[in-house]
Amino acid sequence: IDIIIPRGGKTLVARVQDDARVPVLAHLDGINHCYVDRAADTDKATAIVVNAKMRRTGICGSTETVLIDRQFGAPAQIVTALLDAGCAVRGTPEVQALDPRITPAAPEDWDTEYLDAICSVALVDDVTEAMAHIATHGSHHTDAIITEDRQTAEAFLAGVDSAIVLWNASTQFADGGEFGLGAEIGIATGRLHARGPVALEGLTTYKWVVRGTGQIRP
Repeated sequence: IDIIIPRGGKTLVARVQDDARVPVLAHLDGINHCYVDRAADTDKATAIVVNAKMRRTGICGSTETVLIDRQFGAPAQIVTALLDAGCAVRGTPEVQALDPRITPAAPEDWDTEYLDAICSVALVDDVTEAMAHIATHGSHHTDAIITEDRQTAEAFLAGVDSAIVLWNASTQFADGGEFGLGAEIGIATGRLHARGPVALEGLTTYKWVVRGTGQIRP
């Protein structure tokens, strides 16, 4: 056996990783984030966040946590849109103040892959705090920034250590087929040897063929 690709729940994957004596290509939690920056377009941000959470809640590309810059002008519009779409929102006290339907977020919510119509929401000071939150609670799967500020976007794309990072696009695009890879085996969050959406090409390696005409190395 050259490699094991476990598909199933977190417990199954973790056990295979712990017990296997051959390489394991793990497909783990998708604790994905959408960060709404202060320079985000309000309508664009609302549409992306609702799609990222609610298009299909049970897939690994679904957003589980929304982080909103405190200087963003319309946080209530985003959480209200989520609630109106049928999503249960759990938030910090300042987020709860935006809508009476929001329930308190417990500490474990920030580390939970809901795979359901549930979302955690927090306000942050800036992109640096958003990236710190993602580094602490994320699963290195898929994270998105929504902003019209290129410099902020590039800082996020470079600084977030996830297999897939997006700018002004829904996390639901985290799929090998959407990336033109064909049938997807899974989305790997590790670093060896494949990372991100894994299709047939990701399971191949290289063979170096050298055709010479008598060359020798000095």
